Amino acid sequence: MHGFLIEISYKVIDNMPDKTFQQYDNEISACRKVFMAKMHDYGTAWRILRTKSITDQIYIKASRIRSIEEKGESKVDEGIRSEFMGMINYSVMALIQLEMGSAKEAHMDADLVGGKYDAYITMARNLMGDKNHDYSEAWRQMRISSLTDIILMKLLRIKQIEDNNGLTLMSEGLDANYLDIINYSAFALIMLSQLN
Repeated sequence: MHGFLIEISYKVIDNMPDKTFQQYDNEISACRKVFMAKMHDYGTAWRILRTKSITDQIYIKASRIRSIEEKGESKVDEGIRSEFMGMINYSVMALIQLEMGSAKEAHMDADLVGGKYDAYITMARNLMGDKNHDYSEAWRQMRISSLTDIILMKLLRIKQIEDNNGLTLMSEGLDANYLDIINYSAFALIMLSQLN
């Protein structure tokens, strides 16, 4: 997958608040629980999806969040928290599909899927730690609505890269954008948890 190896071990980040890792891990753990429960109910039917279709699913979720933020209410009895969780889980699916390609057969071993989920989340977590080190956790000063907008921007970038058949001249690839969406969504979940 674009020349990088899946790294299972967490990096040790100097001067990184333990609280951030703890909050991140708590939110991701909740996302993983939902992911595995849905896999129990539906299997791995998502394996037949092309990556573009997964991108569109994430886009729908981000667009719904923005719509709720702008209107101040939701008519469907689901808030934005579940949508941010869904964007994390769909982003992991997209990373798996980038690595493996879409499948004609939907079945994939649950242990294998769980291992890949953990591997990609570890990559995202390590990236989060590196960026937090460099940016001194600037995301904590942002609004949730700004995180939503950044995710939508990332999705538009992904769509453009997909329309260019995955080719970029100077930009990060698809995988880096999905990892960023995981992290921005996790930041939003942390912020939402602090509001309760």
